[in-house]
Amino acid sequence: MSTMNTYTGKQFDPMLMTEEDVSLRDIAHALSLLCRGGGQVTYFYSVGQHSVNCAREARARGWSDRLVLACLLHDASEAYLSDIIRPVKEHLQGYREIESQIMQVIFEKFGLGDLTAEENRCWKQIDNEILSNEMPAMLNGRMPIEKVKIYSEPDLAEHPFRKVEEEFYSMAEELLSLRE
Repeated sequence: MSTMNTYTGKQFDPMLMTEEDVSLRDIAHALSLLCRGGGQVTYFYSVGQHSVNCAREARARGWSDRLVLACLLHDASEAYLSDIIRPVKEHLQGYREIESQIMQVIFEKFGLGDLTAEENRCWKQIDNEILSNEMPAMLNGRMPIEKVKIYSEPDLAEHPFRKVEEEFYSMAEELLSLRE
């Protein structure tokens, strides 16, 4: 059996992941340490910070707490798989299925397992729109996508991972408490 070890000490096979294996602390910690763009950016900018910016954008649009949480957690599978850049991800046979399987377990754990097609479209839209605003600040050279107008001002400053970890975790805790 192939097992992984997590920040909080959990051990499990990510291919057989269950809701009990999922930890909000593990997700917040790992995403705060994962650099966007495969590290090919001008300064350290984490997947965790991107996720917080996505959640803030959903909130700025007046979307439901459920959608704000979905935006915050949309890259949570990367806490268990790592971040793979989009141009490579599409060529990895079976990767999207594994990512989808892990995301489904994570979404189930946090009460989002029944997201509608429209809700999924919404968080994917924000993910792309925040990306279009991040790229000019972090990449050298030609921008592969056009910047889109958004409702919030993303925090693109460089932050210590612990600050991002706590911000992600606190935001998730707040959103989850509102659902109870």
